[in-house]
Amino acid sequence: MAAGQWCEGDGLSPASQSPWSLPPEHVALVIGGIIGGLLLLLLLIGVSCWLWKRLCATSTYEELPGTTAASSVQGDKLSLPHARTQTSRPPGMPFVVPPSVQGRDWVPLHRREWAQAPRDLCPAPELLPHTTGSNPGDACVVGTINPELYKFPEDQSESHFPEGCLGRLWFSVEYQQEAERLLVGLIKVQGLRAPSETCSPLVKLHLLPDERRFLQSRAKRKTASPQFDEHFVFQVSSRSITQRVLRFSVYHVDKQKKHQLLGQVLFPLKNETLLGDCRHVIWRDLEAESLEPPSEFGDLQFCLSYNDRLNRLTVVVLRAKGLQLQEDASCLSVFVKVSLMNHNKFVKCRKTSAVLGSANPVYSETFSFKVDPAELDTASLSLTVLQNAGGDKSCELGRVVVGPYMYTRGKELAHWDEMLGKPRELVKRWHALCRTTEP
Repeated sequence: MAAGQWCEGDGLSPASQSPWSLPPEHVALVIGGIIGGLLLLLLLIGVSCWLWKRLCATSTYEELPGTTAASSVQGDKLSLPHARTQTSRPPGMPFVVPPSVQGRDWVPLHRREWAQAPRDLCPAPELLPHTTGSNPGDACVVGTINPELYKFPEDQSESHFPEGCLGRLWFSVEYQQEAERLLVGLIKVQGLRAPSETCSPLVKLHLLPDERRFLQSRAKRKTASPQFDEHFVFQVSSRSITQRVLRFSVYHVDKQKKHQLLGQVLFPLKNETLLGDCRHVIWRDLEAESLEPPSEFGDLQFCLSYNDRLNRLTVVVLRAKGLQLQEDASCLSVFVKVSLMNHNKFVKCRKTSAVLGSANPVYSETFSFKVDPAELDTASLSLTVLQNAGGDKSCELGRVVVGPYMYTRGKELAHWDEMLGKPRELVKRWHALCRTTEP
């Protein structure tokens, strides 16, 4: 047989076969597989849709019998349409009316509908937010803005004067760093206690420790609340500004042109007050000048206060006067050391800032100590006035101890007892300094 020839019994050549010449049983299997795949896909889609509807149905709100899905207000009547969904609550489960609607009158209607009896739509007073007024009509409904919450606190500096107040002084201070100038504004004084029916006040300004030079305002005639609005300038270097104290002395000028002191204000120039080139407005209550002569070693004025809620003992060191400074004291500084003792054992110590060589230094610094109520009968405070003697050395100018009967007597004991009798109030007193043999 020649090459390229073929016999009829061998069938078609591989090149001449086509896909449609497959056996019938193979074609039936392919068609069945395609149909089965489509049916399985349709089944999965149906199951997914059923599960999604079931999930959405369980997440919707199901109302209890007698309640409604929505409410509408028509005129003065509040009506409720019938429920749109069936409840799944068992028939034996009791229905409890919420407390916020227990006071309302509900009447049954046809086809399981309910409606509220006509009544005033204003909410009950007990459901309104609490207000300071006693009139329920002044309360604000929930969801509205209460204007009382956005009011600024009332400034009581011009209306609230403590008992025994000699008057109140308003002033401003500003320090210009580059020009080294202290600008003082004298604004006003209110509530002066005049020695006679008419009061003609004026104010003298000193920059302590310089007692000789002062600036003076104009006198105001026949007023116990003068308005000055005057400005004064002190030339003072930036190195010594924090060692200076402003003193405002308010005088009454009588018909004979004599000056009678009504009160004074001492204001230490601290760093926190002079920060920034801006004007600081301040007010202070007048204090009476101490007429008692200074003791042998000087006197120290301070305040005591005990907070029984916080178990905190507060000491405010105000000032000293009549100190017996050592020689060449103009270049040395004076400070106060406050020590807390318990059973005569040292507990804690704090120090004030140092004031450069002044026999009448002003501090106005506050210190706090943690003291339990059970320790008040065994604790004491020691306040020691010290003068730097060069380097790390210091010499004692005087000391005062205040505490219970175990350690003190006289004015020091009275000051401690008054502090305990007036909790959370500052009790201010002068105390005479004494020298001790201890360094």
